[in-house]
Amino acid sequence: MLYPPEPAPPLLIAEDNHDNRTLFVDYFSAKGYRVIAAPHGQEAVELAASSRPAIIVMDIQMPGLDGLEAIRQIRAIPALRATPIIALTALAMSGDRERCLDAGANAYLTKPASMRALRELIESLLRGESQA
Repeated sequence: MLYPPEPAPPLLIAEDNHDNRTLFVDYFSAKGYRVIAAPHGQEAVELAASSRPAIIVMDIQMPGLDGLEAIRQIRAIPALRATPIIALTALAMSGDRERCLDAGANAYLTKPASMRALRELIESLLRGESQA
């Protein structure tokens, strides 16, 4: 008996750089994810609330509502409190990782990150594995 394939997990990517956003959308779509893309933090919060993604990849340095505040606002939405969030950022100074985790991110990855490393982290979080 054939079963229908599992529905692709929805993945929200918040990234203000158009080229990076396109790369993420193309890559993760090819890997079977349903990708929702937001060009800035406010739209990421709105899309997260309306689409309830399985996981969120959040750029931190965005104009307007930055990624840290977007994470805080997403965490304030009861239905999204447990949604895994990856902070993906060029911020790599002492204390940046802690600021991202304190805002509510489950994991922190610095740019430039390999797509494979990001995919493996996403898959790990989707399996419910905690990150240190």
